[in-house]
Formats: sequence, structure tokens, C-alpha cells
Amino acid sequence: MKITWLGHSSFLIEDSKGRRILTDPFDESLGYKTFSGDVDITTISHHHFDHDYIKNLNSSKTHILDKVGIFNLYDIPIMGFPSFHDEVRGTKRGENTIYVITVDGYTICHLGDLGHILSKDEVSSLGNIDILLIPVGGNYTIDAKEAYELTKILKSHIIIPMHYKTPALSFPLDGVENFLTFMKNVKKSNDNFINITGDISDMTNEVFILNYK
Repeated sequence: MKITWLGHSSFLIEDSKGRRILTDPFDESLGYKTFSGDVDITTISHHHFDHDYIKNLNSSKTHILDKVGIFNLYDIPIMGFPSFHDEVRGTKRGENTIYVITVDGYTICHLGDLGHILSKDEVSSLGNIDILLIPVGGNYTIDAKEAYELTKILKSHIIIPMHYKTPALSFPLDGVENFLTFMKNVKKSNDNFINITGDISDMTNEVFILNYK
């Protein structure tokens, strides 16, 4: 499986059978290059312009998921869980959908623009997470300290931070460095992708920083 970070909260996930999943596509105003091309599934955590830009996608070839529920598309199990974009049950910024996607036997959790710490029941409902895609930039989502506290609860094998400030981004977010001060096992890549194969069960909260391109 290959996971490519496109910037912000957008990833392209490609499995061993060539199926492609796109998460939270953004428009050109963010500063990153917008994604265009064919994908099988597009997940949208919430309908803000930096997470739901689908104009460049081939609408006849992608299935759009933007809601809570249990799905099985192209033999890919996907579960959407309810959450909020803020700490006051959505009264500031609305609702947010967390997606848990099973690809090549790995469970990937994309937290979207999660704005609050999850309860024990909410964590339990997500199940065991192999790869966690977590916002860390604060302001519109959980901040670095809250993200760290959540990683201690979820105990995933691999963590890929997202939704943080970079030189390309026009948003007023914190950089990833704040989050990294709390984490012990950090690897920085010169690439914007990671290939995941084999058994990763001996890894716990290992952070991979991908380089946007």
C-alpha cells in the first residue's frame, strides 16, 4: 500500500490492486497543488472549501463519501463515524466525519478536522488502528498537545500528522514541530509518500513526517 500526502488533510491511498482513495481534496487557494485525476473513492470529512473540492475529479469514476455509515465500495470496507469540528459539539464549525478504511489488511483512520478529544466510547468504536492520519495544527482542529493525548489513547502503529502550517499553506495554523516535541519515534522523509508492507504490529506511535510536493 502507498500513502501519498498531497498537503493539508488530503492523501491518495493506493492499494495492491490499484484501487485509489482520495481524502479531503482542497481548492487552489490553500497554496498546494490541487489534485486532478481518476480515483475510485473520495472521502470528505466535512464541507469546507479546503476539504471538499471535487471539481478536478472525474465525477463518473469516483464514488463520493461524505456521511456517517458503514460502506463497502470496490471491496474496500469503510466506516464513517460522527464527531465535531470544534470542542462545543459543532456549534462553532459544524460536524466532522472520521473515516476508518481497511486497505490491504491495514486499518487507516482519517480524523478529518477533529476539534475535540474523543471519549472512551468513541475510541472504542473506532477499533484497532494501524495508521492514524491526525490533525495537529490547532486553531480549527485539535492542537499539538491534544493530538498527542489522543495518540496515547489510540495507540496506532504509524502516525502521519496533517493539517499543519507549511511554507506553502495560506492558513494560520501551528507547524508540526509543536506536535513533535511530545513524540519519541519520529522519522522525516524527503518524499511525500510512504510504502507500507508486511507486519507493523511491533511498531507503536511511530511518526512519519511526509514532505509535501
